[in-house]
This record gives sequence, structure tokens and C-alpha cells, in this order.
Amino acid sequence: MTVIFQPTLVDYLIMAIYFAFVIFIGYLLRSRVKTSKDFFLSGRSNPSWISGLAFISANMGALELMGMCAGAYEYGLIQIQFYWLGAVPAILFLALFMMPLYYGTKVRSVPEYLKLRYNEATRGLNALTFAIMTLLLSGISMYALALIFNVLIGWSVHESIILSALIIGVYVGLGGLTSSIYNEIIQFFLIWFGIILLPLIGLNEVGGWNGLINKIPESFSHIWSVTTNPSQNAMGVDWLGMILGLGFVLSFGYWCTDFLVIQRTLSARNIKAAQKAPLIGGAIKLILPIIAILPGLIALPLIPGLGTGDLSYNLALPLLIKRYFPPGLIGLGLTALMAGFMSGMSGNITAFSTVWTDDLYQAYINPKASDKHLVWMGRVSVIAGVLISIGTAYIAMSFPSIMDYMQALFSIVNAPLFATFLLGMFWKRTTPWGGFFGLIIGILSGITIFALIPSSYFGSVMAANIWRAWWAWLICFVVTISISLITKPKKNEELKGAVYSMIEKGEIRAKLPWYSRPITWAVGITICLIIVNIIFF
Repeated sequence: MTVIFQPTLVDYLIMAIYFAFVIFIGYLLRSRVKTSKDFFLSGRSNPSWISGLAFISANMGALELMGMCAGAYEYGLIQIQFYWLGAVPAILFLALFMMPLYYGTKVRSVPEYLKLRYNEATRGLNALTFAIMTLLLSGISMYALALIFNVLIGWSVHESIILSALIIGVYVGLGGLTSSIYNEIIQFFLIWFGIILLPLIGLNEVGGWNGLINKIPESFSHIWSVTTNPSQNAMGVDWLGMILGLGFVLSFGYWCTDFLVIQRTLSARNIKAAQKAPLIGGAIKLILPIIAILPGLIALPLIPGLGTGDLSYNLALPLLIKRYFPPGLIGLGLTALMAGFMSGMSGNITAFSTVWTDDLYQAYINPKASDKHLVWMGRVSVIAGVLISIGTAYIAMSFPSIMDYMQALFSIVNAPLFATFLLGMFWKRTTPWGGFFGLIIGILSGITIFALIPSSYFGSVMAANIWRAWWAWLICFVVTISISLITKPKKNEELKGAVYSMIEKGEIRAKLPWYSRPITWAVGITICLIIVNIIFF
């Protein structure tokens, strides 16, 4: 293998300082972790801006940096829909409608809410599938970081995986969610500071935005006009599939039900802060394409040939760093990438630890465990999760695109889960066994479609993910309704607080200045979303 960079002492010093700092944060916060609520939910004490930055930073791992950049290289500007269509509307829905349910019920995890709304079986099913998915996603972050080090400075994949696993295990194990949140905020700013040079320098080289548009295929420069026919875009999906599969199912399925991001909002100090946290994240999502999508487009004319032979699409970002970062500055770029991947990995590990401890270990193995014992089990599960993630990192290596792999997982697990949530939250007649059988059949249908129908049938791997998500959601939705109509629903008193029409809305309707109301923020973000869609139509 050819080593692209020969790091200097300064490069290694920058990386060492970063590693030492994140571990030091975990050590300092260890004294604040006295109860399981402190370890798993940061004591429900964070202001909205901290929860909001952590909410979006937990998602800014391999998906945002390497995965989105690779997707932009492979599919063009249409990849931006994973932000503007596939994130922002769902985040607004989460803030306005679902956070009052999550926060008001005082649940510590998504599976715990499913127990409250449905039954123990539904909770156990979701806890098990979510735990497996988070470990698979954590492995993606490990692999992505290892690939960066392998390509840029010649470290072996195995060395890089072990190093990242060690750092994550130490700082999350010491400080729990609080440590993860504080480091995620630091990593958020570090990512921007370290990566923003790439699109700025790259645009200058290709002749600005107009120069870039002239150097890439016409179909790669639009987000909506190329979806009238699947053959007009590299993703192979039309506007209907984009709206139903991505904009509705994949988007809402991830942002509204995935405990990885929900956990950060539940750490807020009150319901208003919990609602504003996703809104802060939604505003940031509007501008994230600058550092995640734009570099992939710039790489198209400058680094041709990716996606052929041994040249993976995932190399677009590291090869841009090679092109623009001189020796001495590479440490900054590498540290920013480490921050991104470790942010995503720590988010998955803390979510796994909470679900394992609360919804599997305490629920089925040791229901009489003391609070102190649960904190101990939380730390043990962090170590176990890290070790298992090392194994799942090698699974991620078999996929040519990180983004394709991640969306395949979401289409199987999160898509049907959203149908379960949607019916449970807004239809009182949904029954416990309707929810359980609908969810398990929806998941199995996603697995069946993945196993039996090749991606080429849908046009591309991503198109397959989008349509698989739609069908898994629809099957779960129909089965849940059908079984609910022939089984016994819960009594109204059992549903109080778990269904939107039956929650206490006094605190939600508390008078605030107009500029501080969640609905005002949501309207402002929506207006901005409409404007950027028109500009890049």
C-alpha cells in the first residue's frame, strides 16, 4: 500500500492532544455520575442548545462526513435530499408532536415508551433489534475511521479500529451520556473547523459554483427536476419514491424513533428545551451540505475513477484531504475526521448501553437490580458494546458505500417501527398485539425483500433501500391496523400520556415570547427549507 502522507511530529501532537482531552472530559465528569439517571440521561439537566448540538452531532459521524461525501460522488446533488427532504421535516415533526410524548412520559428509552403504549413483548422486540442495529452502526464508524488512517498515513485497519475502540470505551465508560454529549459538542465545532477548508479551496480550484456545475453531469446538478423519471438520475428513483421512501418513511423512521438521537433530547432540562433541541438541529441540517455534500461534488472532476476496481466511493473525502492539506496541517484534518467518527460511534454506544441495561438486562435478567448496580452494568455494557463493534466493523468493510449500508439497516429496522409509532401515538384503537405483530412482520418483510430481490431490480442500491423502506412501513401499517381491529385495545386510563390526544398540554402551551416559541422556530426553518429547494430545483 502507498502511504499518502508522512505525518510530522506536529500532526501526531495534535491528534494526541485531542485523544487526551476527550479522555480527560470523561474523567472530570465521572464524579457527576451518581445515579442511573445521570449515566443514561445526563440527569435531565441540559439547556436546549447543549441538547440540540448533541442531537445533531450524534448523527454527524461516518454518515455526515465520509458517507454523504461518497453518496454525492456516486449520485450527485440529489444526495442532498437526505438532509432537506430526509431530515428537516421529520425533525420539525419530532419537536412539535413527539417530544411532548417522549418527555412527558418520563421514559428513559424508546423501547420503554413502547412498553407503556403497547406491551412488554413490543418493548423487548424493539430493544433487541435496536441493540443489534446500533452495534452494526458503531462498527461503521470504526471502519470509516480505520479507512481514513489506512489511506492517509498508512496505519493498518486493525490498529486504527483498536485505537478508536479504546478511546470511546474509556470516555463513555467514565462519564456516560454526559461525557458523550460534552465531547459531541466539542467534536461538532472541531468538524466544522477542520473540514470547511475543503469546499472553500476546492470551489476555488474548479472555478466557483458555476465552474463546478459545468464540470459535472447535468443530472448531477439538480435535486427535483431529475426525478420525473428514474432514468434521469444516478440514484434511479422518481419523485414518488423520493417522497414516500425517503421523505416519509426513512426520514421519520430515523429521526422520530431512533433512540440514538432521541436520547440527546431527553437530556434537556424541561419540555420546552426538549422541543427546541431538535429545532436547533434542524436549522443546522440546512447548512450541513456545505461540508458533507459539496466536497463529494468537487471530487467528481478532480478525482475521477472512484467506484471502479479497488477505488471505493468512500475514498472521496480522504483523497480530497490528501489533495489540499499539506504536511503539518494533516493533523487538523485527521483530528476533525476522528471527531466525526468517534462522535457517531459514542452516540451508538451510549444508546446501546441504555437500551441493554434498562430494556433488556433490568427487564428480563435482573429486575431487582439496585440503581448503583445499573450504573455498573451500564459501564460494563459500554465495554461489551465496543468489543462487539470491533467485529461489526469488519462487516462494514464488505459494502462499497457506507451510506448504502446504513440506509439498508434503517429500511429494515426503523421503517416499520415508524408505522408502529405513528399508529400508537395518534390512534387510540391500536392494540398491544396489533403493535407487536405489525412490527415483527414489518421487520421480517424488510429482511425478506433485502434477501430475495436484488438491488438491480430497483435501479440502484439506494433506490432499493428507499423502496424497501416504503414496503416494510406499509406492511407493518396494514398488519397493525388489521390485527388491532380484531383484538382488545387498552383502556383509556392506561393510555393517558402515551397518546397525543391524551397528554397534558399545560406546559406545552405555556406562554412564551413569540420569538421563543417552538412553532415560530419551526415556521422559520420551513421557510428556509422551501427557499433552498426552489434554488436547487
